[in-house]
Amino acid sequence: MTSLFEIDSLSHLYGSVLALDGVSLSVEQGAIGLVGQNGAGKSTLIKILLGLVRHTDGTVRVFGSDVAKNGVGLRGRIGYMPEREGLTPGLNGIEYVGLSGELNGMPRKLALRRAHELLSRLGLEEARYRRLENYSAGMVQRIKLAATLVHDPDLLLLDEPTSGLDPDGRTAMLAMLKSLAQRPGKSLLFSTHLLGDIEHVCRHAIIMEKGRVAASGPLDEMLAGQAHAFSLRWKNGNDSTNDAYLAALQQAGAEVSPGEELGQARAVVSGDWSSQQFFHLAKRTEVTLTGLEPEEMDLRTVYRKLVGMETPPPLIDLAKREESGVVS
Repeated sequence: MTSLFEIDSLSHLYGSVLALDGVSLSVEQGAIGLVGQNGAGKSTLIKILLGLVRHTDGTVRVFGSDVAKNGVGLRGRIGYMPEREGLTPGLNGIEYVGLSGELNGMPRKLALRRAHELLSRLGLEEARYRRLENYSAGMVQRIKLAATLVHDPDLLLLDEPTSGLDPDGRTAMLAMLKSLAQRPGKSLLFSTHLLGDIEHVCRHAIIMEKGRVAASGPLDEMLAGQAHAFSLRWKNGNDSTNDAYLAALQQAGAEVSPGEELGQARAVVSGDWSSQQFFHLAKRTEVTLTGLEPEEMDLRTVYRKLVGMETPPPLIDLAKREESGVVS
């Protein structure tokens, strides 16, 4: 499969602030999730892939072409949906999407025809002539997606596409993105702090932390490597026997996290661990094991293990952070 982008020793400085620190990646075409907490470098990476920011050091190739030398040419093959609204007041939906097509080199008639098609497909047919300032939050996200798709790009760069949506709107957006991700020969890079969204849409994940790549790879491989976790429940336990059982598990090599209530815990064990060991240790410490459930590990667990926190806080737009002197 053809590489989508190849990054080698990429670093970028904003003054004295190091936003990206020696990032190296090679990612094949497809649906890719980009996740990380504030300051991880996600926004900077996206802007470099777009050719909007000239990086300090290293090389970046998209579709085999160097973005430092051919950034303008590459943008015709890329659609970018920013987190911020970026709408033009006074335009209606058709005018806005059509203008986006024209700015990407499409003839006006073709851009408008394509705009009508997309707005119908995205459920905005009845609002196509409504002014943008009268759109709801969900409609704004869909019109931004339409403007991103109008010139039929080979790569979509999506920055928080579900931001501000209610549960129904978020479900609908994810369904659209999943459909887009399945188009032959097309790719998307989905930047978000909602790990479940990445699992729903993407096949590959890039986890960033403090300007570096903490992990990158196919989602099924990431999750398969974290398969030995169990939820435990037991009874006949007081504080003493409860602590004794937890200690016995730890001494046997399990990583143990006590539950919120007495007689509960989560244990992560090695691949050669037998489930019978849980019962053996329970009997030895005089507790009765009443629940033993294998836990299906998800991307949230992988993230927590890699960077030491369960869920990254909400993203902050790069431009806003630059204004305050802080770089994302």
